[in-house]
Amino acid sequence: MTALIVGVFILGYLLIAFESVTKISKTAVAMLMCVVCWILYSLSFGINSESFVGALGETSEILFFLMGAMVIVEVVDTYGGFNFVRRRLHSRSKKALLWKITFFTFFLSAVLDNLTTAIVMIMVLRKLVDSREERLYYASMVILAANSGGAFSPIGDVTTIMLWVKGNISSGGVITSLFFPSVISVVIPALLIGTRLKGDIVSIRDNEPAPDSREAMVTRKEKKLVFAIGVGGLLFVPIFKMLTHLAPFMGILLVLSLLWIVTEIVFYRKKGERHSRIGDVSELLHKIDMNTILFFLGILTAVSALDETGVLRSFGAYLDDTFNSNPYIVTGIIGLLSAVVDNVPLVASCMGMYDLIPASLATAEQMVYTVDGTFWELLAYCAGIGGSILIIGSAAGVVVMGLEKITFGWYLKHVSWVALLGYFSGIVLYMLLSLI
Repeated sequence: MTALIVGVFILGYLLIAFESVTKISKTAVAMLMCVVCWILYSLSFGINSESFVGALGETSEILFFLMGAMVIVEVVDTYGGFNFVRRRLHSRSKKALLWKITFFTFFLSAVLDNLTTAIVMIMVLRKLVDSREERLYYASMVILAANSGGAFSPIGDVTTIMLWVKGNISSGGVITSLFFPSVISVVIPALLIGTRLKGDIVSIRDNEPAPDSREAMVTRKEKKLVFAIGVGGLLFVPIFKMLTHLAPFMGILLVLSLLWIVTEIVFYRKKGERHSRIGDVSELLHKIDMNTILFFLGILTAVSALDETGVLRSFGAYLDDTFNSNPYIVTGIIGLLSAVVDNVPLVASCMGMYDLIPASLATAEQMVYTVDGTFWELLAYCAGIGGSILIIGSAAGVVVMGLEKITFGWYLKHVSWVALLGYFSGIVLYMLLSLI
């Protein structure tokens, strides 16, 4: 039955990949794939309520985080909070804008998570580039830069957070070892994609707010207040997690509730002033892209069913035996696999398969498994950046796919190969730096 579950997953994945050919919604396929995989799992192994609820709980945490972050970003954008970011990034040169977008996203994702960073940057990008064809390239670089920026930071990606919290890597160690490989993994794709963007941006979207919009009715001070609460709150989420040990989505809900209350107090209770309901948080909730949310639900829950069968763990053991525990080959292949399967269960499986060995007890061969050992650092790099190779390989990729309606086929043709080149370039650079 396990083989049948894997077969259903592969079939569903192929239908998602060729959505532009089949004309069948990837969201519908993902949801059906999820249900069928769990039905087959239930018929074969029986349902362990704890494992099912646990899998659903992990997925729900991501979905609530995503929904909350999308609403927060939408509120800040509606009230003109991103205007100064737009002005900083604004450039007539297409290549200059590409580099600004790339590096701003890269460093922002090191302090925010890459999912939130992707949402923020797409909202800003929509105000800078009118041409949809060109915006697809910029949006693709947002995916690559968000994943690369998250890989070298202990709080930039779910997988690095997992490794950091468990003590497999230290904050200083991972930043020192992975910063330059992460940079090169995004610089090379930016150079190659930049060759497709020539000349100046002819048409910049008119960003003057409409007279009856919420942005036109608020002062600069009030815009800064909304920006400070929204973006400052997003930056506070990792700290909230460290202080309370609660899931990040709880921090997102805290920020959203505070932002909601403040906007109502400040903007809707001004006596003697007429205000439209544009920008009301309750109204902006309707702007959540449910198509993307349901796609996330289907993909992540299907992957959790695959993980419950033990296939991922068995595959890791197979790699270990086949390549004699070579950390570069094993983690490199795991990174490639993370382009297809969610990197969270992959990293979780690796952490369960390999033990963290104290340096004082490790043999020469086991040093790669000590704190900040080669295996754990490469695992953080490969699992984080490998997801950029395919657009559905990372949370950032999936959300941008939904927001900008990028097809799997377009990304595979125009971006996957440059992402792959950047991925391997970073591994090679890490290897060279280790030798030095």
